[in-house]
Amino acid sequence: MRTSLNVPDEVLEEFDRIWREQGIDNRSRAVREAMQEYIEAHSRLEETTGEIVALVGFDYRHHDVIGELHAVQHEYQGVILNTSHTHQGEWCLESLFCRGPAERVRDLTNRLRDFDGVRRVKVMVIRDEGV
Repeated sequence: MRTSLNVPDEVLEEFDRIWREQGIDNRSRAVREAMQEYIEAHSRLEETTGEIVALVGFDYRHHDVIGELHAVQHEYQGVILNTSHTHQGEWCLESLFCRGPAERVRDLTNRLRDFDGVRRVKVMVIRDEGV
């Protein structure tokens, strides 16, 4: 299937540089691989049930969303055990160490993704089932 995408020039340039350095045959192959990794990364949390331990990392523009982000974190304080915050220029990087029902961690992750000021959210499920 053919498709077209709108991608910022700098993102495409970096993507092309990386897949070429890795010796991948062409951009289509690299995009398919990236899409598969995206599916795998997001489906694990979607399919997980029961108690989990997870690390949720995200970056955001501090001044755009800090008040709302703190409100969400307080709403999910039952699963957030620890937070870490660092500054990266105009962006902030935050990590949340979570333990609790997979559904609750999934809801937290989805809430964080709803913010326009949040650039990306990554989740690493460390342990599931029988934590």
